[in-house]
Amino acid sequence: MINIESEVFSTVATALRDEITGIFVSGEAIAAPSSFPAVTLVEQDNSTYQRSLDSSGSEKHAVVMYEANAYSNLGSGKKKQTRAIMAIIDDEMQGMGFVRIGSSPAEVPNADKTIYRMVARYKATISKDKVIYRR
Repeated sequence: MINIESEVFSTVATALRDEITGIFVSGEAIAAPSSFPAVTLVEQDNSTYQRSLDSSGSEKHAVVMYEANAYSNLGSGKKKQTRAIMAIIDDEMQGMGFVRIGSSPAEVPNADKTIYRMVARYKATISKDKVIYRR
């Protein structure tokens, strides 16, 4: 399996920590963050790109999908803060060659309704040499 999860996470987490003091960033899915603002960035899918398979039987490319969740619990301005966080994530993901395939506000399951959450998903094809392609 072709794996670039740590590189993707490190790139995005570093940019977020450089821009937003005290942000909590995790590579694991969580029901609700313990501190705010917060971000989770998780690889949700990693599948073989079948069009590049040959008789060698080794994977040449993989299609990966990442889900980013941004959380804020500000009394006023939480939507603005969450969108600013998502803008940083979007710049980094697209800068690496990913395509955003969706972005929207989302409720936090079984959590305090004062928490605002946005979710975005990104997709790309990567080579065994870790080159990222938009298609």
